[in-house]
Amino acid sequence: MSSMNLPLLHAEIWLLLAACAVLLVDLFNDDPQRRPTFWLTQAAVAGFAWLHLQSYLDGTHAYGLQGMVVIDPMGDLLAIFAALAVMVTLGYARPTLAARDMLKGEFFTLTLFVLLGIGVMCSANNFLVVYLGLELMSLSLYALAALRRDHAVATEAAMKYFVLGALASGFLLYGLSMMYGATGTLEITKTFERIATGRINPEVLVFGVVFVVAGVAFKLGAAPFHMWVPDVYQGAPTPVTLLIGGAPKFAAFAITIRLLVEGMLGLALEWQPMFVVLAVASLAVGNLAAIAQTNLKRMLAYSTISQMGFIVLGLSAGVVSNNTFSAGNAYSSSMFYLVAYVLTTLGTFGLIMFLSRQGFESEEIADLAGLARRSPWVAGVMTVFMFSLAGVPPMVGFFAKLAVIQALVTTSDPFYIGLAVVAVLFSLVGAFYYLRVVKVMWFDEPVQTAPVLQGSGVTALLAVNGIAVFVFGPFSGGLMAVCRDAVVKALAG
Repeated sequence: MSSMNLPLLHAEIWLLLAACAVLLVDLFNDDPQRRPTFWLTQAAVAGFAWLHLQSYLDGTHAYGLQGMVVIDPMGDLLAIFAALAVMVTLGYARPTLAARDMLKGEFFTLTLFVLLGIGVMCSANNFLVVYLGLELMSLSLYALAALRRDHAVATEAAMKYFVLGALASGFLLYGLSMMYGATGTLEITKTFERIATGRINPEVLVFGVVFVVAGVAFKLGAAPFHMWVPDVYQGAPTPVTLLIGGAPKFAAFAITIRLLVEGMLGLALEWQPMFVVLAVASLAVGNLAAIAQTNLKRMLAYSTISQMGFIVLGLSAGVVSNNTFSAGNAYSSSMFYLVAYVLTTLGTFGLIMFLSRQGFESEEIADLAGLARRSPWVAGVMTVFMFSLAGVPPMVGFFAKLAVIQALVTTSDPFYIGLAVVAVLFSLVGAFYYLRVVKVMWFDEPVQTAPVLQGSGVTALLAVNGIAVFVFGPFSGGLMAVCRDAVVKALAG
């Protein structure tokens, strides 16, 4: 194990320097469209993704900074997915921000710091590094949520996000401090070793795990720690909503695997029942509350809670009867589900931004009425996204749901098979509100008569996003194999 090994962190160092460069360049940028800032930001994110891709292709698995960070295929893969999500988010966001006089340098700089926090969390091998990355990401997101200072709803959403986020960070920090007290180490790999050898204080340890699970559940947006999700998704500017709903989910997944699987797999029988409760609660609250929503962003927020239920369900099936034979399958199916979810979410919120214009936010489900007559291809793309979220074949969402259900069923445990049935039943409930959006677009009378403005860049991005959701379904085997390989290597390391 090397002591410093700074070159291992070349992607994060590059991103930090690039964020400073973007900040300085924007000071002298008088272009109202912020073209130099935008393209420099995209280049910075692309560079970050490229450096992690190189590390992934080399199969690097190494520790640095005296064991505080780990570079492995899973961390690299999650960082690449997060970077791609940020690049797509920036592409969708730019026209919307420009139309609302919000296209400022702060948006780009803070977005880079969000990605830097995600990168730190993906490669954390120490409780303090996990918390450092989490705070860097969270504080940047709080500031972004309050970007529209003249908008009362956005300011209220930012305040709720900040207060509840601070509470959840406190939960996580308290849990991590108890873990340290029980095991005597801050290093995640050493925590695992000490739990395995029994050199621990079990009462303090289990109490600490409860707080860690609560903190992680908040960041994922799982019920009953979901209170912030609907208000923040609805109140924040749509570009910021997309940023919150996309890339940070990869970071939340990364620290869940790092802390609970790599660090505390020996305590799986203590935290897995908590995950089962979180999963069922998320599926119930998310799907049932979404039915009553008329605001599209709020409906998608409750939809996110139900989708997180599926991810948490996969994570709860790693250890069955003290046997880890299904761990790789369970965790990789959750990771694949997360990729499918973020890919679809990027498209849905991108399309909301595409349909909004100066003085009009296309945020109500009723605003989509008769969209098929105004722009059949936009309605078609939105239909693809809704079908994917509902789990209709051949969209990627169907194969993602299938992967998690298959992971539960192959445990051959009656309890997990029962959970799979519950998940399927709640998916049927969820299909109602997704298909309602499709029905409104294709069969209702148009309320809006204004033509859908075609912005060439965003139009192309939406088309690619829609095709990806459609194509990654039938050809999901490769992506699933990549996720499985990364998770297995992380567990083996």
